[in-house]
Amino acid sequence: MSENDPTVSCERCGRQWTLSYELDELMAGNRAVEQFALDHERHTGHYPDGVSTWRATCRQCPDGVERLSEDAARRWARTHARHTRHDVTLHHAEGDETSLIEGED
Repeated sequence: MSENDPTVSCERCGRQWTLSYELDELMAGNRAVEQFALDHERHTGHYPDGVSTWRATCRQCPDGVERLSEDAARRWARTHARHTRHDVTLHHAEGDETSLIEGED
């Protein structure tokens, strides 16, 4: 563990973690915070403080995803729209703005 290792906190859990495991064992590098956030959500059902997601939601079927990066959510939306011809709404968890990825007719 280095004193330069990033830390992540979660008010809901009342804890703070140093990401030395993600850096040393998982070799996550500059994706250590993202890796921790995904693992934390998988185990607790919520993300740590300061982490918000992008959501892509199909307007015609129950499919959808939640991703940490806009690019990943947009990629899923485009692929889903292309394969199913369904319209998909893309929005950030903390914002009101949405964009529409249209399915092909």
